Amino acid sequence: MKSFILKEKLFLQNDRLIVAVSGGIDSIVLCGLLYLAGYKFEIAHCNFQLRGEESERDEKFVERLSEKYNTRLHLRKFDTTGLAVSEKMSIQETARKIRYEWFEELTKSPQVKTGGKVLLLTAHHLDDDIETMIFHFFQGSGINGLRGIPAKRDFIVRPLLFATRKEIEEFASANMLEWVEDSSNSTTKYTRNFIRHELVPITEKVISNIKQNLAFNLSRFKDTAILFEQAMAIHRNRLLLEKENQWMIPVEKLRLSEPVSTVLYELIKPFGFQSGQLNDAVRLMDSDTGKWIVSSTHRLLKNRNWLIISDMEADSFSTVVIEAGEKEIIFSGGKMEIDYSDDIVVPGSEQNTAQLDLKEISFPLILRRWKTGDYFYPLGMKKKKKLSRFFIDLKLSKTQKEKVLVVESNKRILWIVGHRIDDRFKITSATKRSLRLHLK
Repeated sequence: MKSFILKEKLFLQNDRLIVAVSGGIDSIVLCGLLYLAGYKFEIAHCNFQLRGEESERDEKFVERLSEKYNTRLHLRKFDTTGLAVSEKMSIQETARKIRYEWFEELTKSPQVKTGGKVLLLTAHHLDDDIETMIFHFFQGSGINGLRGIPAKRDFIVRPLLFATRKEIEEFASANMLEWVEDSSNSTTKYTRNFIRHELVPITEKVISNIKQNLAFNLSRFKDTAILFEQAMAIHRNRLLLEKENQWMIPVEKLRLSEPVSTVLYELIKPFGFQSGQLNDAVRLMDSDTGKWIVSSTHRLLKNRNWLIISDMEADSFSTVVIEAGEKEIIFSGGKMEIDYSDDIVVPGSEQNTAQLDLKEISFPLILRRWKTGDYFYPLGMKKKKKLSRFFIDLKLSKTQKEKVLVVESNKRILWIVGHRIDDRFKITSATKRSLRLHLK
């Protein structure tokens, strides 16, 4: 195990190690190996209260284990069923969520004086790694999923990934270790248990060395994923352009990428898009302007020669009322400063600032998104113009248009925020008092 720890650079001697112990053979062997290797460690145990007396038995067993190794025990009981009902999640999802939230909480506890890291160790082994790869393969998760379980990610470390289940059992038997069995591990109603107890054994009847072959492939896939990420970093730098809180992909440049569908998927995947949406995303490249698809958090929009990714939450906006005398308002998109002055200053050219004749303005003012049918009298013009036509002249994209705010007074738009004021509210030689609006 020490050679694997050094090879993977998992932790140092002065790091604070907390081992997640269920009481099963895997976590018991991990504790035994750490003890023999001379590492100091603490134990963390979750009681999910899902298996009645069996759950209480496991808790008592882990308490005795901590006494055996004379180490600190972290214990937490969870009302897993109640949480699953309230969160509308499955029992498995809930248990995983609360377990890792607690683990993260433990790693943020006060650090040891030596200055090392606080790490949470789990007992995942090579068979788990292979089963995860198979599970991801059938899910269609791509090359990243075929890497299996990482030996280290954030605060989680897995020092047993080098060992097979058979090797773990042999070590436990040779060292006369005791453990408890979780009855739920034998059921095949869970997908991973089906892979372990049904799929792999059946395949072994045809290919006797299936596990060795899969372990070899797993190692190759991990290396391939690294090369894949290096290649994708080049594509991201070339194709993904960030501008004004949105991300833009040039369609013609994207067409020159090979393979185009894989490159596109990897570009949009971090924004919540799923593999099942890939065909729709590819079709957007040849669609008309204005077509889009959405993920749970973002929208992918076709606009002329671009695919534009925007944050749907950032697109939401609530109407804001500005009362007379207010000096500042803060809203989801930023902050508006409001100044009233008797000193008339020649208006500047700053886009986010509007200087207006206060005499022409009635309060309260309304800050809102523009809507279809809105019109104003652009500065310097005596004829009204619909905002939709004004945006076409400015060549704003659909995403940019949707984010435009307006300030209105008594149902008259006085400022297209960041673009143009209304001519009816401009500063003139007759202006006695001005209103200055500045958007931050």
